[in-house]
Amino acid sequence: MKSPKEKGNKKTYLVISDIHLGAGKKWQNNPNPLEDFHKDNELVSFLKFYQNFRDVELIINGDFFDLLAVPYVNYFDDEFWREDACLEKLKIILEGHREVFEALIDFVSRPYSKITYIIGNHDAELIIPSLQNYFLSFIPHEYRGHFVFKLDQDHPYFASKKIAIKHGHEYEFPHCFNQQDSLCKDDEGRIHFVPPWGSVYVSRIVNKFKEEQDYVNQIKPVSTLVFRGLLKEPLFILRFIVSTCFFFFMVRFLSFIKESGNILGIYRRVQKELKMFHCLEEEVTHFFEDFPETRVLVLGHTHEIYQKKIGTKTVLNPGTWTQMDITRGRHKRRGTILSYALIREEGDSLDYNLMEWKIDKASIYLGMSA
Repeated sequence: MKSPKEKGNKKTYLVISDIHLGAGKKWQNNPNPLEDFHKDNELVSFLKFYQNFRDVELIINGDFFDLLAVPYVNYFDDEFWREDACLEKLKIILEGHREVFEALIDFVSRPYSKITYIIGNHDAELIIPSLQNYFLSFIPHEYRGHFVFKLDQDHPYFASKKIAIKHGHEYEFPHCFNQQDSLCKDDEGRIHFVPPWGSVYVSRIVNKFKEEQDYVNQIKPVSTLVFRGLLKEPLFILRFIVSTCFFFFMVRFLSFIKESGNILGIYRRVQKELKMFHCLEEEVTHFFEDFPETRVLVLGHTHEIYQKKIGTKTVLNPGTWTQMDITRGRHKRRGTILSYALIREEGDSLDYNLMEWKIDKASIYLGMSA
């Protein structure tokens, strides 16, 4: 299959989200229960197809590397977030998905190609400079400027005045982190990442139960997970619920009591801490008011594929390339959809669609509207 080469001043943007590369399908010759990504060949073919487009930018919208799903390192508790542990986790991921890594390097090592990597909540440790430098060291020096890490969590990435991209974890308090406040040094001068409590919950609770049943983080909403689990494996789901409640009580609720001092204050803090990404229309309406020139906002994080109109503006979410079972919204889905946003800009003209990658057909239009 030949890759078409764009001509003229047309700019092509590709946006993929939530790929979640882990340690690989196997770890030390045993199946890896924490690996969510199983479409290496398809992702490689996607990168090879688009790498010959003229003026193409691949925007990785967070959670490409899943540094929370690599507990196979000899670091425990707070050591898990230390710089040397984070670097080892990154190396394990790159080795576990070597062909994808090589395809990324090949993609960016083209005269007209660029990759912008927006950091999400599962790859937040990439704010540590040594992790960025390690990855960039594999890119030929003359093309190293073609790969950019977007670290600023307070502002979206503007591919152009009309196109904004942000991962979306910023709308969920448990996953929020700040670049300046999330790095510290211990008494020996070693750098540590200070994780948001949502990341600690994933690494200490979700991963433990996922090792038993891999559907723990695949079924959405949570109410569906609980309902199905109680019917199928009630003891397992009850243990999961109790562990989750105990974690929240010990990690967050006790601090609310100490800081708030009254029932109303505690209630408001709990509401804020457990705020999830359900107020999409309200949030993005405020966004478009703040940035009136923006016509398209691309989000990720929720793993849900949708295209939604907000007045004259549009919100896109290309979803994830991992297996999901989602019952919320008009477009229910089960399985894996290799979805991405394809945006073309030429002068004042802006064309955008949600697409599904097919090796034999290149891509097909999804037309997923909210």
